[in-house]
Amino acid sequence: MNKPTLLECRDVWKIYGTSAESFLSETPNPERGALKAAGLIGAVRAANVEIKQGEIFVIMGLSGSGKSTLVRCLSRLVEPTAGDIFFEGKNLLEMSDAELIDIRRTKMGMVFQQFALLPHLTVLENAAFPLDVQGVDRATREARAHEVIELVGLNGRESYYPRELSGGQQQRVGIARSLVVEPDLWFLDEPFSALDPLIRREMQDEFLRLQSMLHKTIVFITHDFDEAIRLADRIAVMKDGFIQQIASPEELVLNPATEYVAEFTRHVSRAKVITAGSIAEPLNAETFAGRVEHGDLIETIADQVERAEYPFQVMNAGNVIGQITRQAVVDVLVGRR
Repeated sequence: MNKPTLLECRDVWKIYGTSAESFLSETPNPERGALKAAGLIGAVRAANVEIKQGEIFVIMGLSGSGKSTLVRCLSRLVEPTAGDIFFEGKNLLEMSDAELIDIRRTKMGMVFQQFALLPHLTVLENAAFPLDVQGVDRATREARAHEVIELVGLNGRESYYPRELSGGQQQRVGIARSLVVEPDLWFLDEPFSALDPLIRREMQDEFLRLQSMLHKTIVFITHDFDEAIRLADRIAVMKDGFIQQIASPEELVLNPATEYVAEFTRHVSRAKVITAGSIAEPLNAETFAGRVEHGDLIETIADQVERAEYPFQVMNAGNVIGQITRQAVVDVLVGRR
């Protein structure tokens, strides 16, 4: 079943420099070189994105690729130079300031790399702060804050101040604060990049746990491809303000649309993105060692398939769609697929 589109941008541009709007109107779809010659910077160029309800959509690229600017355009924290942005079918660019503020307060949550916790407020007060701004009464906002604090695993630390927390705990407070308004759309801009590798991995686990419970629509920015393929349903790869390709992690690795995407994904372990279904062969064995699901990553099933004497059946929605052999798994692991 196709999921409905929650957020969409059509031909969105963000150009920095003098007379950017007039230049764009006189020079439709300018190349990067033309922008540079005019003294302009094309931070986002002709972006077209549809984000489906309930998916984790990752925008990734190197520093300066335009990923953070695009997300700020999607939330209208930055005003696009041209294009249209639709949220729940309504054009954000046609909304009044009051309408936009209401949507940000009630339907959008945001988490950034800098935790931005208020140092004079406790964990409970920080988590409840967005509801305080909305004028929600104290009892109601604190009850809701207690719920999200429990959700992110900070029970017992409600009275702590930010300075008394670790970096990972501070980030959990930031996540709790963004969830307290029960947003339909959740923006996360490199939320874990300031954390050390071990805590970062723990926060990714926590993030996936939360998503399995909440089923939010999430736009997640990262420059780390390993993080992207672990979290994403789909990934948009950006370079010089332009979206090079939008695809699933598996599709990006197996069928890169540009040389840049191919280079970007060249050193990714294929076992982390290739699924059993994509290397399934027609059934021809009479005896099977067991069953795997079509969406299982090779990384997670490699050991059991390699150890088995017989192939495994590959299942999809309870039906057998093929088989996966030890040789097929080995081919993925050594890079022959």
